[in-house]
Amino acid sequence: MKWDREELARFIGTMGVAMLIAGYLRYTIQGELLTFSKVVLVLGALFVVASLVIGFRYFLRFFSKRSSQLGTNTTILTVAVIAILVVVNFAGFRHHKRFDLTTEKLYTLSDQTRQIVGGLQKDVTIVRFDKSRNPAIDDQMALYTSLSRHLKFENVDPQQKPEEAQRYGATRMGDVIVSSGSRKEHLESGAISEEDITRAIIKVMQDKSKTVCFVTGHGEKSLSDSGENGFSRVDAGLKGQNYTTKTINLVSENGLAPDCSVVVVAGPTKAFFPQEAGMLEKYLEATGKSLILVDPQTDPKLEAVFSAWNTNVGNNVVIDASGVGSLFGAGPAIPLVTTFGPSPITKNFAGSMTFFPLARAVSVAEKSKTEPQIVELLKTSERSFTIPSLKQGQQKVAFDPKTGTQGPLSLGIAGSRSSAAGEARLVAIGNSEFAANPYLDQQKNGDLFYNAINWLAEDENLISIRPKSLTNRRVTLTQGQSSALTWLDLILLPGLVILSGVYIWWKRR
Repeated sequence: MKWDREELARFIGTMGVAMLIAGYLRYTIQGELLTFSKVVLVLGALFVVASLVIGFRYFLRFFSKRSSQLGTNTTILTVAVIAILVVVNFAGFRHHKRFDLTTEKLYTLSDQTRQIVGGLQKDVTIVRFDKSRNPAIDDQMALYTSLSRHLKFENVDPQQKPEEAQRYGATRMGDVIVSSGSRKEHLESGAISEEDITRAIIKVMQDKSKTVCFVTGHGEKSLSDSGENGFSRVDAGLKGQNYTTKTINLVSENGLAPDCSVVVVAGPTKAFFPQEAGMLEKYLEATGKSLILVDPQTDPKLEAVFSAWNTNVGNNVVIDASGVGSLFGAGPAIPLVTTFGPSPITKNFAGSMTFFPLARAVSVAEKSKTEPQIVELLKTSERSFTIPSLKQGQQKVAFDPKTGTQGPLSLGIAGSRSSAAGEARLVAIGNSEFAANPYLDQQKNGDLFYNAINWLAEDENLISIRPKSLTNRRVTLTQGQSSALTWLDLILLPGLVILSGVYIWWKRR
């Protein structure tokens, strides 16, 4: 059988297209472009080009027909749409971008995570041991690894690689191990939260755990107390950030332990002995770091400490008459703070709030002094004021210009003083209840406490807003509203649709 040029061109073109399809399918199945697939694709492309060259005159005559032109336009349009979709999908794959539309940004990594992972200086590896992959964890880890080239994540099947499981110390399916150098942190199997992962990264990155010492002996908040006045949640939170916590008694230990990175005085109800106050004052004269929380209507006898730091602790109670606190169930004796000073402790607090159950004013004594450098951290509203004291059960309070001061008022300060030996730092706040167990997770109270500790311990990389919580958006209906909604959904709307259909059928009948 003798073929003319047109038949030969068609045959070669068909073979070329078939080879191109076969080469592409082989590549997609194997997952990599092997030599045989390359040869098939190249030959297919050469066959298609040869077909166009041999049958050029026939192709030209075919496409000059009106029916062919219309078909060609449709084909070109279809190919163009497919090509656009391919390009868009490829661009989306290469340049992945997610949009978090939730109010609390629940599916976006927190400021703390971005700061810590983005600032990694040495390699951290996160390994998940399981037979199957977990898409939720894979997506979360993709966000983590995009923040730093020093962070790597991998899934390992412990049955195929038992030596890896043994090396990392994995014991169960689903275990997640965070490691850096010789340090390892084991996360239990199950749902792994952002907070768990970030805390584990913090722990393996720190070669040495810093100690936060809590002074006792004067009725201070207790780290072991899980009740309403306790600091047990503070204790757990500090340990989660790889701090070591311990209690100290200045009298029995005759001073401050040298391993104390930060000294906390949390709401003393009894006075310090003069020699104890002297120990604290001497500690802060050198390179000491201390957080002092002083509740109103108490006298811990620490005037010498505050005076040396140009700080005035008022003998008063702050009242907030703005009414804003009532929106959150807080009375006038619980001042709400929405204005924050320029400090690393509160740098990310814009648009947020903290509140302090029964607070006293703590402010800069002399504004003109340049040393130590003091910043007023927490400012109440203009409608706040001070009163000398608040009696138990007292409901009505009013501003008296003879005994009180009109707002805005400062409830806390942060100061630093440099010397040849180094830098000393002090944070003083006129309330300790804000960090007690019931209030620690409310608004930004916990962030204020932990950020203060981070700043005092010179761990500025840990200062941030911590993980978010979901806002309750459930709608509660009364019995009447529920019944009305049931009638609307099950009877009224379906009935209207049926009646409309019957009416239209009747008109067209």
